[in-house]
Amino acid sequence: MKLSKEYFSASDLNAIKQACECAEENTSGEVKVSIFGKRPPKTIGLSLTELAYAEFRNLGLEKTRDRTGVLLFILLSERQFQILADTGINAKVEQKVWDEIAGQLVNKFKNGEYLSGVVTAVMSIGEVLAGWFPRKADDTNELSDEVHVA
Repeated sequence: MKLSKEYFSASDLNAIKQACECAEENTSGEVKVSIFGKRPPKTIGLSLTELAYAEFRNLGLEKTRDRTGVLLFILLSERQFQILADTGINAKVEQKVWDEIAGQLVNKFKNGEYLSGVVTAVMSIGEVLAGWFPRKADDTNELSDEVHVA
């Protein structure tokens, strides 16, 4: 599905991919962005959190070595998003950290600054991960940094 250019162009998606790569430079964590233009018909009735968890599993975020994956899930048609972190992260990082990043993203989105909002959120997630989960000598990029678009 093509995303409305009102939100993200192909070059915007590439910029988000580059932000994910940059955010992961100093951490063993994995940052993934998934953008849905609209809710898939099979998911009607699911809450945003349930839909985001389904996407989290679909993308294999729970399979990272140290359970250090974070998903920024965006549902454009409903103007909602969710930041989900795996169990390895949630054991150390308090919810208020994600709430603060979410608040910044809300403010950017309200101003129509979609690309800036996502890139800033991704970089903030990377900083949090680097503080708790520094890059290891044997670290590999476990997940593609491409933005998942549905």
